[in-house]
Amino acid sequence: MRRLQARSSTLHALKSNRGCAYEFGSRLAANPETAVSGVDNKKKKRQDVPLLYWTAASLGLAISVSRNDAAMLARLPEVEALLDRAMELDESWDGGALHEFAIQLASTKPAAPDYDAMRRHYDRAVQLSGSTSASLHLGYAEAVSVPRQDRAEFTSLVNKALAVDPDGVPENRLVNLLAHRRAQRLLDRIDDLILEDEPLGSTGDSQ
Repeated sequence: MRRLQARSSTLHALKSNRGCAYEFGSRLAANPETAVSGVDNKKKKRQDVPLLYWTAASLGLAISVSRNDAAMLARLPEVEALLDRAMELDESWDGGALHEFAIQLASTKPAAPDYDAMRRHYDRAVQLSGSTSASLHLGYAEAVSVPRQDRAEFTSLVNKALAVDPDGVPENRLVNLLAHRRAQRLLDRIDDLILEDEPLGSTGDSQ
């Protein structure tokens, strides 16, 4: 419920930011692509992109904890449209955060995951962040390496996360410290997560 309340707040901010006379949330539910196409005010791009991101993230999180709810799963196109529009406006925003989110979103879709697309998002996020986001490496490890049962890639990615200096980007220090704890827990559980000796497929060596 709180996640949907957060989405409501960001939708209201989008509406206020752009001086909309219509209900953006209703338009988004009815026709996601058409609704987000109106978010194109160049002067307010820097304001709209984070709002698009947080609207998508809050709704995406609500969907992820309601996977048995068909009505919630049916709202995935809203999340995709919001993310796609944010990328069109500024795909480099917040050091690759949009690409990092795209990896997580792709891993939640009911259809077979597109590992090649996820790899492209990962590579671009690494480039934009300068590999200073520990959670990026962990997110890719969980979304790709675990399903593919690739122990070598999984271990490499978790170690890359642990190698990120929390003080390298002071404003992200807490996030990276929490990611370090998560990385250590993942290493401790590797035998439960990776059961196969050989990977099921390959998307290339990790960066």
